[in-house]
Amino acid sequence: MKLILASDSFKGSLTSEQTIALLTKAAHQIFPDCECRGIPVADGGEGTVNAVIAATDGRLCWAQVHDPLMNPIKAAYGMTEGNKAVIEMAAASGLTLVPENHRNPLLTTTFGTGELIVNALDQGCRDITVAIGGSATNDGGMGCMKALGVRFFSSDGRELSGIGNDLALVSAIDTSGLDRQIKGCHFTVMCDVKNPLCGENGATRTFARQKGASAKDIEQLESGMIHYRNLIQSLYGIDCDNIQGAGAAGGLGAALKVFLHAHIQSGIETVLELIHFDDKLRDADLVITGEGCTDSQSVCGKVMQGVGMHAKKNGIPCIGLSGSLGDGAEKILEYGIDSLHCIINRPMTLAEAMNSAETLYYEAAVRMFRTVKTGMKMRVNSKICVYKI
Repeated sequence: MKLILASDSFKGSLTSEQTIALLTKAAHQIFPDCECRGIPVADGGEGTVNAVIAATDGRLCWAQVHDPLMNPIKAAYGMTEGNKAVIEMAAASGLTLVPENHRNPLLTTTFGTGELIVNALDQGCRDITVAIGGSATNDGGMGCMKALGVRFFSSDGRELSGIGNDLALVSAIDTSGLDRQIKGCHFTVMCDVKNPLCGENGATRTFARQKGASAKDIEQLESGMIHYRNLIQSLYGIDCDNIQGAGAAGGLGAALKVFLHAHIQSGIETVLELIHFDDKLRDADLVITGEGCTDSQSVCGKVMQGVGMHAKKNGIPCIGLSGSLGDGAEKILEYGIDSLHCIINRPMTLAEAMNSAETLYYEAAVRMFRTVKTGMKMRVNSKICVYKI
């Protein structure tokens, strides 16, 4: 039996590579002779760079940048054949870089992501892909553009730093200092959501709460984002509410589109294409995928949806093993996922679950494979039975 193991990371607890190791161990416990092929995958969030360089024999490049609160850190991006760069914005501007008690999207910035782009440009890269999932920010991408030489000014002529709080203050934008190396570059945005910049499904109202925003903060940020959207439309004739993915990463998608003319496309589809996922599915008997939390957003371009659809297209059953199941989790069953499992085995807090993630995941994987084995033992009578009522 050949198994394909292709799970997303469980944010803050398990990497995609760790899920592969645990699934392999559990599978061999139940099916000693099975063949396990692990494929790290991601949809534009954590693990994207590692998944791509593993599939393309690329390498990591390190740069000194700033985190979302402007603390100096070292962050890596990927370099593939032909000097093509793959940048994971979460490496410099990700939510996991900010302690929970300091999370506040009014104060965070994507400046470090811009620094990674500058470093890639300095290394000679002219084809740059930016994966924009897992952000701690809601700055409309101003911080990132500031690092690239764009200047944002308030009505009194003060240059803004490019944090979420500055959205409502910006009244002028100067692009004359944009890094000259950008001319002739091709930028691609890997995005796992289709949210516009503003509105009920926009950057702020959909994602700001999980980044530490209070109800009051959300109203302030949304008001600022509307102001920012209107300014961009006035200056450049672009309505960011009509761009799918503009609201990703707190509006970074919009900035990359407007200022760098980037092409926005599905993160998971880009990754699956880069790693030749369909080729790896040949002769497979079962696919295992998963993510930290499966809910209604899982069918909006996330890993499980992409893996499930490709498995279905190739006629291979697919099981999802997730950290938790939220509202709307059952929707994923319409996208090639045949069965859905959760690692939680008793009532517990999120902190307990994350601290015990490795043990919980392994034990759940064993239970899952036992269920698969039970199904294989079943004998189905092929005769048609007619019941008279």
